[in-house]
Amino acid sequence: MPTAVVCRELGPPEALRLESFERKPLAAGEVRVAVHAAGINFPDVLMCAGEYQLKPELPFIPGVEAAGDVIEIADGVAGVALGDRVIAKLRFGGYADEVVVVAQQLTPMPRNFDYAEAATFLAGHGTAYHGLVVRAQIQPGEVLLVHGAGGGVGLAAVELGKVLGAIVIAAASSEEKLAAARAKGADHGVLYGAEPFRDAVKRLTGGRGADVVFDPVGGEVFEQSLRCINWGARVLVVGFTGGIGMARTNLVLMKGASVLGVRAGESVRRNPALGEKRIKALLELAEQGKIRPHVSHRVPLAQWADGMRLLIERRAIGRVALMTR
Repeated sequence: MPTAVVCRELGPPEALRLESFERKPLAAGEVRVAVHAAGINFPDVLMCAGEYQLKPELPFIPGVEAAGDVIEIADGVAGVALGDRVIAKLRFGGYADEVVVVAQQLTPMPRNFDYAEAATFLAGHGTAYHGLVVRAQIQPGEVLLVHGAGGGVGLAAVELGKVLGAIVIAAASSEEKLAAARAKGADHGVLYGAEPFRDAVKRLTGGRGADVVFDPVGGEVFEQSLRCINWGARVLVVGFTGGIGMARTNLVLMKGASVLGVRAGESVRRNPALGEKRIKALLELAEQGKIRPHVSHRVPLAQWADGMRLLIERRAIGRVALMTR
């Protein structure tokens, strides 16, 4: 029988349980995927704690992305073949050794990726793409400040920003994380605590400030970012791992800045064409070897709590994958 990590009560990762479940027959249009790896994302942690905007009915299986092989196809499915190596895009359900989806939820794996890389690709790089390309419309030569640059989505933003021609300033909490950001192309590294990052950004830009801020941290980082931006800057609100920020709106006004929310998944649900364009662009860059997730930890499915703790305690660099095979 297949197994999955199940959330039956809201709480910390340790409250989840590994359970077996009955395999159900496929309905018309559905595909069964044998999962090799599932990506761990911070929204998984928040969803299990009841602190995310999406609140699935209990019980549910967390996990918004997985990668594996197609092992069964129902009637009415076109464009998918048995044995295809695919990425499954989910709202939840990925922490399992198999998933059932409709064909529209599947994307071919980049040929040069392994399963862990594929399972940690679209959420992080998709968010970075939506933020930098769609929302900020970043231009070559602009200065991009990336907070939490050693994390999964932050490191993706560093890598993609450099591919798009930006001058990238990576801000992170350790030298090890800054080294990973530099390996992904960051032009400058700023260590939190070594000096106020707003002073570092002004120094590195000759007083000009950042044109685009990519902020998955929030909290005090958000307000201080408003103090080191250029005229007309775009500040991307990507997440709030450091708390909910309280902005001083006069700082936005004085710089003619824009504060833009980044919800990559919701944008696609409202406008599917955006998702098709995003995935096409990301797959092309991946196949060309220009972008690739950095997976710092590969954890067995049965050790899901350890994997989730790596994110909670900021010990991961880049991405963490749960391995089922």
